[in-house]
Amino acid sequence: MIGFKARSSCGFTLLEVMISVAVIAIAFVAVLGAQSRGISLSDESRFNTTAALLAQGKMAEISASGPDAIGARSGDFGKTFPAYAWALSTEPVSFEGAGKATERLRRVDLVVTYKDRSQYQYHIRWYVFSEGA
Repeated sequence: MIGFKARSSCGFTLLEVMISVAVIAIAFVAVLGAQSRGISLSDESRFNTTAALLAQGKMAEISASGPDAIGARSGDFGKTFPAYAWALSTEPVSFEGAGKATERLRRVDLVVTYKDRSQYQYHIRWYVFSEGA
């Protein structure tokens, strides 16, 4: 066996390279999924914060107009928040044993939505006791 030298391995085999690329690809997909979920949660959090403040302001504006002026209507928040819209609805409330008081009690629902994404909705409900009979 003279003249034969043992081969030294000075590199990676194709199988080793393919396995390492597969591991890196799996890790990349996991990181990309986490990043996408983080962006989605950030958008949802921004909507909930903004919509709550807009709903509170609109509720104060509507309440200041007086309980008899509250009626079903809708609109947007102007140039300041052009992507947000609101809708107001009212409904009489009745329950047994309250007598004539239920004739003046109304439930008011305010819904703030993000125009581009219908799944983003913020609901607020309050009750109004009107002065008129």
